[in-house]
Amino acid sequence: MTSPESTRMFAEAREAADVVAQQIARNAAGAATLGAALRAAPPRGVLTCARGSSDHAATFAKYLIETRLEVLTTSAAPSVTSVYRATPEAADTLAIGISQSGRSPDILATMTAARDAGARTVALVNDITSPLAALADTTLPLDAGPELSVAATKSYIASLAALIQLVAEWADDAELRAALDGAPALLRAAWDSDWSPLVERLADARGLYVIGRGLGFGVAQEAALKFKETCGLHAEAFSAAEVRHGPMALVGPGFPLLVFRQSDETGDGVDELVREVVTRGGEVLVAGSAVPGAIHLPHPAAAPAIEPMLQIQAFYRAANALSLRRGFDPDRPPHLAKVTETL
Repeated sequence: MTSPESTRMFAEAREAADVVAQQIARNAAGAATLGAALRAAPPRGVLTCARGSSDHAATFAKYLIETRLEVLTTSAAPSVTSVYRATPEAADTLAIGISQSGRSPDILATMTAARDAGARTVALVNDITSPLAALADTTLPLDAGPELSVAATKSYIASLAALIQLVAEWADDAELRAALDGAPALLRAAWDSDWSPLVERLADARGLYVIGRGLGFGVAQEAALKFKETCGLHAEAFSAAEVRHGPMALVGPGFPLLVFRQSDETGDGVDELVREVVTRGGEVLVAGSAVPGAIHLPHPAAAPAIEPMLQIQAFYRAANALSLRRGFDPDRPPHLAKVTETL
């Protein structure tokens, strides 16, 4: 049987702490310059453009930008430009393209249209020789290095770190800068967190919900994707606020929940949801709090903006082990390719 430590997914995810440390240093000057420019000429809104795991990072960006800067942030639907050939008005906005490869035609079309419409464009991209990097006004390299496993891991965490650095500089937020500076050490500790109860509980599962709220919703989306692509396990991501509207009908014995709980204003509401599900006889695994009756998944304590990175880092190690436990190869999911070029 393949050892969890022998997969590319394991090796690449384990590198996330070093990647983030290197990235923070490399992008310090560029992020500071961009932040100063955004303070001098504030955009009237932010447009994010991404697919897959990168779009889950864009969900995190929405909550981080709107809560820290109060600037309306929305995710572009790339097909509006690439398929329908429409060009939404984007003057005086900030368009952020997030991509590992920087080569997907629909992302390029959307970012080009935004630039031509008068948006300031920023690329968060792992391949700095890519067309996305070339078209952007500013590129903040993810600096994750080669990622050969089909499942994105360290590049996703690098995207979260780049977004935190961008917002910290834009808001001139010393507290957020300090929290990011401490992230590499916390990521190493998160990697060593024991999430084996997740592997044991979901080894024979047929489906589950992954729950987050606010800053944690993007990692809930990312975890649900990883369950599907690496573990052959159907998972749907919901906001803790939305799961009560219909989806709760499925919750109960045999249909578990994985909950990413943040230590911010959303925490009490998430705890209430967990208690409700436990009372109904449901099985709940919780990262971020210890609610009686739920399975606690530990990770280091951190500022709320950093917690999602730590939670998904601990999750990646568990997902890699779960994939093998369920008879899959996490490095080569069926029917998937590393670079997906959508139109």
